[in-house]
Amino acid sequence: MPDKSPATENPWQQLRGLTPARIALGRAGTSLPTAAQLDFQFAHAQARDAVHTPLDVAALTESLAGLKLDCLHLHSAARDRDTYLQRPDLGRRLHADCAAQLREHAAAHGGGYDLAIVIADGLSALAVQRHSLPLLDRLLEPVQAEGWTLAPVSLVEQGRVAVADEVGELLGARMTVILIGERPGLSSPDSLGLYFTWGPKVGLTDAYRNCISNVRLEGLSYGMAAFRLLYLMREACRRQLSGVELKDEAEVPTLEGGGKGNFLLEGGR
Repeated sequence: MPDKSPATENPWQQLRGLTPARIALGRAGTSLPTAAQLDFQFAHAQARDAVHTPLDVAALTESLAGLKLDCLHLHSAARDRDTYLQRPDLGRRLHADCAAQLREHAAAHGGGYDLAIVIADGLSALAVQRHSLPLLDRLLEPVQAEGWTLAPVSLVEQGRVAVADEVGELLGARMTVILIGERPGLSSPDSLGLYFTWGPKVGLTDAYRNCISNVRLEGLSYGMAAFRLLYLMREACRRQLSGVELKDEAEVPTLEGGGKGNFLLEGGR
């Protein structure tokens, strides 16, 4: 007799087990089944919570101290969450008092730094709380092995990606990387993004940045994110640039011990 299992009758069910995307939801008349509708509402609530939950700066500072990292507590020019969401431009700049704080720090620690790491809540403090420490734990040892000088980690509340440009410029850093919560999706409320810039200064556009996205347990692993970021930083130091002119050509380690190039680039197969 032919196989009448649900997977055979509806091959979408097999695909559903391979992706968090909302496929094979079924239907109840002309609408969704109750379970699928409740699941959608729950995912939407998680995304809203991720946007509005504040960053626990005290807990994050304590965790960073466990990695022997000093912190500078900063705030963007957006005074609160509502302002942050309505005025993206204010999230890209530091509050005047915080900018003065960085100038004082730079004056007291002359010479600048090779790398400034910025952590900002972005649109998901949940992503920062969950994933920034494991990512940094994998990044610090190779950064130290390269001999790069590291500025105190800048924790920026109500910050957007471009705020790292001002932080890096004021600290005199050659490179900046910002770890920031990405806009939540209905299957990913805790996605962490990394944005790397060579020669940071106020006014740079996204064309001068490299992005590594979807760092989380169900997405890009901490080890792979650190691996790709280190490649970009080494190449930036060699070529003195970042952004659209700096492509991710890192060879991905395989279980056999060889490397596999970026398949998106010519010759990377």
